Amino acid sequence: MCGRYATTRSAGDLSALFESYDDTDGRLGPDHNVAPTDPVPVVRMDAEAGRVLSAGRWGLVPHWSRSAAGAARMINARVETVATSRAYADPFARRRCLVPADGWYEWVRRPAGGKQPYYMTPRDGSVLAFAGIWSRWESLLTFSVLTTAAVGELAEVHDRMPLLLPADRWAAWLGPADDPATLLAPPPVDWLAGLEIRPVGPAVGDVRNDGPGLIERVPLPEERVEGEMTLF
Repeated sequence: MCGRYATTRSAGDLSALFESYDDTDGRLGPDHNVAPTDPVPVVRMDAEAGRVLSAGRWGLVPHWSRSAAGAARMINARVETVATSRAYADPFARRRCLVPADGWYEWVRRPAGGKQPYYMTPRDGSVLAFAGIWSRWESLLTFSVLTTAAVGELAEVHDRMPLLLPADRWAAWLGPADDPATLLAPPPVDWLAGLEIRPVGPAVGDVRNDGPGLIERVPLPEERVEGEMTLF
């Protein structure tokens, strides 16, 4: 799953990267430790303005919900069920978005005890785009990140990963409804090879912590148990 990520580029940089109109009104700043229900940038389509960079709250609230209380449980939508789920099917069909990110975090249990956080991020410093779906609930724009089965080395960190969209798939994801199988296909394994799987410190586990120190590489403890592999 994707339960924590980083997005630190300015609205100006993102609107240029995604060729979109900036509708965030200066409400967003860099966040190295995005958690459920935080406000973050998303790129969506508007009937009049075209591509728009908006501020969205992570955790989709369907338009028919009586309250937003369950949003933190709806941060991720599985590709296997997104087209048929009561909560997600309509946004998937009509309101898809891109979720800009620098990288995301996962935790791996150590053989000797405790968990080691890892940060997955492009080696070349380029922006990632998670596949997302969005909805309006009262005055809130809310969204979920789609997840898919992890592939390649990423599967050694977690069995799920965000559905990552290379730049040549952005237009199709934002465009008119297409074949779901095509839209939901995982990215090529050779493209995923451009991601670094970076061990980071435990401070990211506390949602109150923020700052570039959270994504700095740390040395791994020397751990090896017979029959088990120590990651990276």
